[in-house]
Amino acid sequence: MKLVCPAGNLPSLKAAVDNGADAVYIGFRDSTNARHFAGLNFTNAQIEKGLQYARDHQVKVFVAINTYPYPSDFTHWKNAVDRAAGLGVDALILADIGVMDYARERWPELNLHLSVQSSSTSHEAIRFYAEQFGIRRAVIPRVLSLKQVATLIEHSPVPIEVFGFGSLCVMVEGRCFLSSYVTGQGPNNFGACSPSSFVSWN
Repeated sequence: MKLVCPAGNLPSLKAAVDNGADAVYIGFRDSTNARHFAGLNFTNAQIEKGLQYARDHQVKVFVAINTYPYPSDFTHWKNAVDRAAGLGVDALILADIGVMDYARERWPELNLHLSVQSSSTSHEAIRFYAEQFGIRRAVIPRVLSLKQVATLIEHSPVPIEVFGFGSLCVMVEGRCFLSSYVTGQGPNNFGACSPSSFVSWN
């Protein structure tokens, strides 16, 4: 078993590394990252420092490019893939098929992990991604029961990553589009579920 920890900033990355993480995952400070919260994520200088710190401690670094591009701006996601590959990260965590296809074609040696945002809940779905895009790991949705997780692990063609801790939600993982109709700020690119400023408490 390996421990993969989120690192929303440089202090978080160092804390994870210092406390036994086998890998950390980070995101860019833009809409390619599903956790694009204000004040979090990495500048270029911070990424380089974080990568060096992790490498000095033999800890792997993954980059999450796990949102779904809009038709008018696919280049933004391609640039994110190129940027991560250029940094020499250990893997990309991807959800969108088009982004996966680009990463596989442009950077064939780069490890690709299937994001939880893909909402893949069956070994058949995971096998499809493994065969078509060469994914090396799949992160599965938090809505599965322990029995379902065990069955998935038994039949999956690639290693499975599960959340030890994470928020629970009534939506289908990765398909959180309803908020964009209500608020005009879709979680896919805004980085958070419906902002509290849009919620009225009575």
